[in-house]
Amino acid sequence: MDNMAIDQTCTNPCCFFCIMEEPQQSLRRAGIASCFKEMPLNGDDQEHVLVLSGLWNIAMTQPDDPEFPSLGIFDCMASFIDKGVNDRSWLLRDQNIYIPYYSAHVIGSYTMNKVEFAEKAVLAGVIPPLMELLRGKISWVEQRVAVRALGHLASYERTFEALATYEEEVVRLGMHLASTCLNEVYVKFVGVKDKSKRSIYHCDLLTRGVGGSEMENRKAEEWASQLQCWSLYLLNCFAYKERSLNLICKQEFLTDLSKMWGGLANHSSPAGVGLIRILCYSKYGRKNISESKEVLENLCHLSRSSDDWQYMGIDCLLLLLKDPDTRYKVMEIATMFLIDLVELKILGDRSGLGETITKALLLDYKQSKIRIKNTHVQKALKETWELKVERRKREKMISDEKVEERRVLANLIKQQANHLFWLGDVEAAVKSYTEALNACPLKHRKDRMILYSNRAQCYLLLRNPDAAIRDSTRALCLSNPANSHGKSLWRRSQAYDMKGLAKESLMDCIMFINGCINSEKTNNKRVKIPYYAARMISKQMDATWLFANAQSKFKATSNDHLRKVQESDDDYEINSNDDQDDDQCIDEIMRMMMEKKSIASGLSTIIEEPLIVKERNWRKMERARRRNKIAMAQSM
Repeated sequence: MDNMAIDQTCTNPCCFFCIMEEPQQSLRRAGIASCFKEMPLNGDDQEHVLVLSGLWNIAMTQPDDPEFPSLGIFDCMASFIDKGVNDRSWLLRDQNIYIPYYSAHVIGSYTMNKVEFAEKAVLAGVIPPLMELLRGKISWVEQRVAVRALGHLASYERTFEALATYEEEVVRLGMHLASTCLNEVYVKFVGVKDKSKRSIYHCDLLTRGVGGSEMENRKAEEWASQLQCWSLYLLNCFAYKERSLNLICKQEFLTDLSKMWGGLANHSSPAGVGLIRILCYSKYGRKNISESKEVLENLCHLSRSSDDWQYMGIDCLLLLLKDPDTRYKVMEIATMFLIDLVELKILGDRSGLGETITKALLLDYKQSKIRIKNTHVQKALKETWELKVERRKREKMISDEKVEERRVLANLIKQQANHLFWLGDVEAAVKSYTEALNACPLKHRKDRMILYSNRAQCYLLLRNPDAAIRDSTRALCLSNPANSHGKSLWRRSQAYDMKGLAKESLMDCIMFINGCINSEKTNNKRVKIPYYAARMISKQMDATWLFANAQSKFKATSNDHLRKVQESDDDYEINSNDDQDDDQCIDEIMRMMMEKKSIASGLSTIIEEPLIVKERNWRKMERARRRNKIAMAQSM
């Protein structure tokens, strides 16, 4: 009924929605093209924001439809952005503040998949106004959609050079955004507890009018993560071509990069490690990465985790080890992590990964013994040589009967170790488990997995988290598929927690709970999440929250400001922000975390935001489009 009322009362001959209803294709197309030309010139039309919102919906749902790009939509959107940036009085009048956001989003959606659309956009002059948004001329919300659109334009060979005209500025702005956007969003939005002090149009854009502060915070977290990941995507486009590496490879930024995590808010993007891996393909990038101990350690922790991007961490370390100029700069750090992965058979769609790691570590084994002074590294390499070369040779030469005898012996020793463990003699149990591992044939992977996992439990009780991580990682490499043995995941999660490695602990705990759920579903049991694991999840979710660092910085600044005020003679009070509510909704957390995570390769990828359609005028526009398409099909 509402739509009928709109149809009957509309008297504007230039109404975009009425033009969309025009049944004759040539008149409709001419009318749309005319609207795209006239709309930015008409400063008093209050329907602009409705039209832009409808165009945004269409661009999101039908990004490959050539109709609007062929009729001048890019010129229109560029003009609107330019007007919003340069005419402050117009921007703040009516609901015009929404228009630059929708305009940049439309450009980004239409240039997402089609290079021919990207070329039209560049010819329409979208880059200069998008650059203004990227510079922060309005707010972080517009920066988000601007960097998204620019990233799409930079990803095509045919449009890259047009953006490369601004290369140094684009790269510097991308680096700055990636490093600071989380603080920006927290300070200017999420950390603002008084809803009346939040930007109203930001709230509306985030939630489309659905939900309150909780929904706003959740969407702001998602958008902040996207802003960071799309900034990295833009940088990837330059790094992939080995452009501006002298800027991207600055040590401070590389350190920041190694800590950036797509995380649960944006699990489809490899975030920082995706760009680091691209840098590792260049000699200049490898040189700079090899000189940062912190970056190397973060890559090592990733390589020995159950994160979806574990393989990227491994790739980076292998590239550094295979380069003669960086091999011995990273050898001492990388060896102590990679030796735990040498029995990894398959990871995702990659087979023989353990063999590749072994070859990289033992590439010049005899020379390594001379050049490496660290005795722990020398011992680790010797153990790897013994396990993967000498022991394999010996076991190939013994009969099947002898192999079975050794397996039985290993099982007897394991039972003795179990008995010692339950008696409380944990150190003696460690020795027995070690003896059992030495006796157990290499091809009995499941038996060895259990032995490593049991010894990891002993190390946990002995408060030796490093040894527990090593053994549980080796057990997980022996599991089939990799990273699937529940007890080892839980034990490594605890060990990572002891070391304060919250992200790694969280990912292992998620995988552990996922295994519990799948197991109980298979057995047709009611799914129950272990209480101790739920507690670990709650703890690590707080520590790995996207805004955790921003929150701590904000509190430190607030407390410092409060202290200065209290020391002054001014007679007023400042109320510091309340702490974030520690109570977590476990069911909601589980729902978010158990979503299937995709594993991608190459450049970072980000799934486009989900669409919530509300505007009735857009529905009217969409119906008109469908009717016209049906009419065209029938006439052919």
